[in-house]
Amino acid sequence: MTGTQPTHPPLRVTDLIERHRAGATVVFQTAFDILPVDFDHRSHPFKAYIFLCQYSGTIDNRDFSFRKCYARGCPHNLCPHVSQAVLIANRYLQRDYYRLETAGIAVEKKLFSLEKMVLSFDRQEDTGDPAMALPDYVQLAREGRDVSIRPTLEFVSAVEHFDRFETKTMFLMADFAVTCEKKTTHLERCLACYPVDKADEERSAKIELANARLKLLYEEVESAGGTADKQFFA
Repeated sequence: MTGTQPTHPPLRVTDLIERHRAGATVVFQTAFDILPVDFDHRSHPFKAYIFLCQYSGTIDNRDFSFRKCYARGCPHNLCPHVSQAVLIANRYLQRDYYRLETAGIAVEKKLFSLEKMVLSFDRQEDTGDPAMALPDYVQLAREGRDVSIRPTLEFVSAVEHFDRFETKTMFLMADFAVTCEKKTTHLERCLACYPVDKADEERSAKIELANARLKLLYEEVESAGGTADKQFFA
């Protein structure tokens, strides 16, 4: 069905699924990066690591490539510890693999690993607390628990450190205050990002991407019986 599909490149996993359902042939592979990043967060800059998956392949023989941030981790209390972040990243990644596989797209289920960088961190003591993610709370809502989410949305600038260069990036971050049975937990997600030096070209498209992801999340929470304070990037 070459020529019948949209010409704009996919920017998210959902786009791959929609193209496949529309009749396109989708082939992809994944590659992973765990990048050190300096975040300019309010008045408290901090260093962290972001867990990135690069999706690349073809749709009806047309090349595409996009990246998705699955988690952020650091060795202090401003975000999940790196050892916990890798678990969170893999849970979200496996959920995307399940969605792709269920849609009929072939998946090679590779995961994030900390083997190459484990010596860079002090090992976190096991607290016995599971690494909860947003889909876990959606499931709790389906089971009849009282679940609500309230996001705080921010544009957060940061410097990404690659092997031989650095790049200034703007991240569209959501801090979700998730309340379940009167107990509130904060979960962060990166919903999109763009290079600061390409803001004029990419800002609008990445806001649209982030808002599309928020819309799907709100719909998922509400369909499970939970409530969502619907906010979007502007």
